[in-house]
Amino acid sequence: MSRQGRPPLLLAVLIGIGIVVVQALLVPLFAAPAANLGPRDLPVVVAGPAPAADALAAQLQQKEPGAFEITRAPDEAAADAILRDNAAYAAFVMGPTGPAVHTASGASPTVAQLVGQAAAGMNAPVTDVVPGSPDDPRGAGFASGFLPLALTALAAGAALALLVGARWARFTGVLVFGVLAGLVGPLVLQQWLGVLTGDYLLNAAAIGLFAAAAAGIVAGLGAALGRPGIALGVLTVFLVGNPLSAVSAAPELLPQPWGTIGQFLPVGAGGSLLRSTAFFDGAGGAGPAWVLATYAVVGLLLTLAGAPRRHAPAANAVEPAERVTAAA
Repeated sequence: MSRQGRPPLLLAVLIGIGIVVVQALLVPLFAAPAANLGPRDLPVVVAGPAPAADALAAQLQQKEPGAFEITRAPDEAAADAILRDNAAYAAFVMGPTGPAVHTASGASPTVAQLVGQAAAGMNAPVTDVVPGSPDDPRGAGFASGFLPLALTALAAGAALALLVGARWARFTGVLVFGVLAGLVGPLVLQQWLGVLTGDYLLNAAAIGLFAAAAAGIVAGLGAALGRPGIALGVLTVFLVGNPLSAVSAAPELLPQPWGTIGQFLPVGAGGSLLRSTAFFDGAGGAGPAWVLATYAVVGLLLTLAGAPRRHAPAANAVEPAERVTAAA
C-alpha cells in the first residue's frame, strides 16, 4: 500500500488520468488563440480629404466587417501622431496619388505584416513610422525573450513562499528580485541581444515592475494559502496568462473576450508595457503599468499576511525535563 492508503497501481493510474485531463485543458488554451488570429476591432486610422477618406473607411468596413475600429484624422501628420502615441496599429492615408499605408511595427510586427499584405492588394506604398528593433524585425526575439522573464518570476515567487518563513524577509525578497530583474533584463535584451530599443531606465522600470508583480502575486498567494496559493499564482501568471498575453501578436487579434482578459493578467500587461517603453517612449503604457502595480501591491501585502512558519521539532529531540523526571 502507498502512504496515502491506495495501492501503487491505482495511484499510478489516477496520476496518469489526472495529467491527461490537465493536458486536454491546456492544449486548447495555448493552441486555440494562436490558431484563430485575426483582426477584431483593430485600431487603425484613416486620414485624408473627406470624400476619398470616407470611401476608403467604408471599403475597409465592408471588406472585413468588425475587423477594424477606425479613427479619422485630417492628414498624414495627424495620423502619424496617433501612431506615435501608441493609439493605433496602422494608418491608411489618402493622398493626391492614391492611398498609402503607415504602420507601427513596434506595437506589433504581426499586425504590420497583415496590414502590409493589405497594402500590396491596394498597390499602396508602406512606411513604418514606429519600427521595432532593427535586430529583431519580426518581433520573435521580443516574444521569446519575454517568456524567461515570466518563468524566473514564477520561480522566485514560489521559492520565497516555500523557503522563506519570515514575513518581512519575503516582502524584501520580492522587492530585491524586482529591482535586480529590472536592472539585468535590459542589459541582456537591449544591450546584448538588441531586441529592445529606447531608454534603458524606462525598460528597466517596465521589467522590474513586471517581475515584482509576477513574483509578488505568487509569493503572496503562497504565503497566504500555502501550496494551493502557489498553484493559483502559477495558473494566473503562466498557464492562463501566457496564452492570452498576445506578446507575440496583439490583443485585438485574439478571439474576444480573451484578448482583453489577457491584458488584465501580468504577462499581457507586462508585454504591453515593455513595448510601450521600448518603442514608444512610454506612450500608451499607463494602463498596463496600473495593472502590474495592482498585482505588485496585492502580492506584497499578501507576503505579510501569512503566518511565520516554525520548524517542527526533531523526532529525536530531548523530552521536557518533567517527562524525564517522571520516567525516572
